Amino acid sequence: MDELELGREFFVMLEQADERIVQQAIAEGCAVCGGPLHHADFARKPRGALIAPEGEELVKRFSLCCGREGCRKRLTPPSLRFLGRRVYLGVVVIVASFVAQALATAHTIRQKTGVPALTVRRWLDWWGSTFIDTEVFVAIRARLIGVDESKLPASIVARLPGTPEQQVRTMLELLWPLTTGSPRDRARFSRGIV
Repeated sequence: MDELELGREFFVMLEQADERIVQQAIAEGCAVCGGPLHHADFARKPRGALIAPEGEELVKRFSLCCGREGCRKRLTPPSLRFLGRRVYLGVVVIVASFVAQALATAHTIRQKTGVPALTVRRWLDWWGSTFIDTEVFVAIRARLIGVDESKLPASIVARLPGTPEQQVRTMLELLWPLTTGSPRDRARFSRGIV
């Protein structure tokens, strides 16, 4: 974690990637009726803890709404910044999880990450159970040979190329189908524009 530098530039890069995803969705139109999509962004209050305080500044979650009367369906495209409905930024969930695997006590986990140890333990349970059952993990395991399920997410990040920042960014890209609620939305964006 000491080598990881998650400054403002890192989060601006993630926000720009999120904007590209939104622009793709706008160009495609409403998946239900084909109508035009308009911004219906909403504010988030993400927590960056000690890992990513710079990320707390970028609080807008991009979302779209169909402009055709009678439809008005909402679309919240995948995001590299937010991991579903979690209060903490996606990068915090990843980094705090693999830091917790290396640390023994709740006090040191909280001291190093700024995230309560119980929260991190819940994330570790998610990595070790629910996450393993996702199509995303199946795809990751097929792509990266030797991923150890008992050491998630660290065993995935360790197999990714590049600097620590690039590894975390790639991990966020691998997880982005999990950041939207609708399976139809996940399929729509599975072409990977990131």
